[in-house]
Order: sequence, then C-alpha cells, then structure tokens
Amino acid sequence: MNEDARPVEPVRDPNGIPVLALAFIGDAVWELRVREHVLNRGIRRPQALHREATRYVRAGAQARLVASLTPLLSEEERGYVRRGRNAKPHHARKSADVLEYRHSTGFETLLGYLYVSGQRDRLLFLCERALSAVDEWEEETHAEQANSESE
Repeated sequence: MNEDARPVEPVRDPNGIPVLALAFIGDAVWELRVREHVLNRGIRRPQALHREATRYVRAGAQARLVASLTPLLSEEERGYVRRGRNAKPHHARKSADVLEYRHSTGFETLLGYLYVSGQRDRLLFLCERALSAVDEWEEETHAEQANSESE
C-alpha cells in the first residue's frame, strides 16, 4: 500500500475541532455503519438499499436514538450530544423539523467525537445498539400495522 492510500489517523483531541465538523464526521461514520448493516441483511438492489438505509439516517430516527442511548452515555458523551444539539447550523433539512434536526446533529456529533478521539470499541458498541433499536422500532411498527389490518 502506498503512503497516500493509508487511512488518516484520527486527531485524538476532539476539543480542537468545531462541533459541526465533528457532526460532519459522525454523519459519515453512521452512514457507513448503516450501509454495512443493510448489506449484511441481504439487501442487494440499489433502490431497496437506499430505502432501507433511509430508515436509519433520517433525522427523526437519529433524534429518537439520542433519547434511547442517553442512559448508556458517560457525562462527557452527553456533553458532546448537548454541544451538537445546541450548535447553530447554517441550514436545516427540509424533511425534518428544527428540534429533530438539532437532536440528530447531537447524535452525529457524539459519533464524530468517538471516532476522532479513537474510541473505536465504544463507537462500535453504540452504533450496534442504535442499529438494533431502529430494527426493533421497525418490527414494532410492522406488528402494529398487521394487527390493525386484521381487525
């Protein structure tokens, strides 16, 4: 492998990185984990891959994940979620209300912080918990829909 192709080492000190830059990195980390998860579920058609991945990456799901994961977070991790949530982005997603968008930015900031600080095991643990939570919510939704259709 040539030197230019090696992965960039994480900075390790997230304090010198602006909050929205951490969210930018966290968004990419989450997107990659979601894509791996969806592929591992056996989905192969591009349209189906996109549709399934969207369930995990939309602002509403990420906002809900913040609430779900908060009991598992350290005080420092909660601080990064809070900083991300309180950051003032220059735009908002059209498909999300402001509150959802802010909470999703907090989620992404947390993942960016864990990635940049080199806490890979913790990052993977929280990502797995988050993926499982979304899967459970989807199963509950499908079960509720099936029950209401049979009534």
